[in-house]
Amino acid sequence: MSSRDVEEEFREIKREIIESRGLIIKSSNLTSALSADVKSIARRQAGYERRITVNSATAYVLFVVVIFGGIKLWLDASLRERDAELRGLRRTEEQSRRELAVVTREKEERAALDARAQAFYDLVRDGRQQEVVESWEQLRREHLTAVEIAMFQDVVDRFRSNLSVIAYQRGLEHARMARYAEAGESYEEAIRLKDDAGHIPFVRIAQADALRHLGRQREAIVMLQAVADGNDREAADDALFKMSQCQVDLQLFGDARTTLRTLLRRFPYGTVANEARNYLFQLNAPTVGQRR
Repeated sequence: MSSRDVEEEFREIKREIIESRGLIIKSSNLTSALSADVKSIARRQAGYERRITVNSATAYVLFVVVIFGGIKLWLDASLRERDAELRGLRRTEEQSRRELAVVTREKEERAALDARAQAFYDLVRDGRQQEVVESWEQLRREHLTAVEIAMFQDVVDRFRSNLSVIAYQRGLEHARMARYAEAGESYEEAIRLKDDAGHIPFVRIAQADALRHLGRQREAIVMLQAVADGNDREAADDALFKMSQCQVDLQLFGDARTTLRTLLRRFPYGTVANEARNYLFQLNAPTVGQRR
């Protein structure tokens, strides 16, 4: 083999070595670059994973917070609702207690009132008129029913009328005995007991007559005038006649004659018409005129 061929082969080997070395360097550079890229990718991946982890943890924490917040709001709303229901139940209980107390008190008062009404009815049944009239003044202020009031009032009015008549008769008896002061008291009691009874105009006439005998003719005239101006025609003529007598006692003869003429004009056929004519005739006598 010639030296030239050896040199050529040597140069060829050298060139191959240089090329191999260049390839190795390039491979090393590529490997280093690839390693750097891999590391960079690994760092980015790690950072991404950390962000994902943090985001996941944050999302989980937020989810848990939202869940617990919702539960808390629901619990608070439930507690408020229960508190409102509890307060409502307490108010209802208090109202029920007050209503029960009112009903119980009314029941007790009604029971006591029924007992008093029964005692009052016992007095009515026994015919104890004076006690019935006296007891009614207190009982009528109680909370009786309308029916009870109407029923008891009718009975009391009847008893009042009876007692008034008794007092009137007692006054007449005193007057017959010339006890005119006691008669006047009895007449006042008769009027007080039942001042709208049918016999009251006659009671007032009798009372005026008692006043006349006690020397109080002017008071009697006022009372008699009221009876004469009233609606009771049966008592009006008697009142006018008694008035003329009082006027004569006061020596008011002209007024007495005027009263008698009024009586005869209004009641020409009354029970005292004839007596009034005779009395007027006496007043018209000359001796009376001279006294005037």
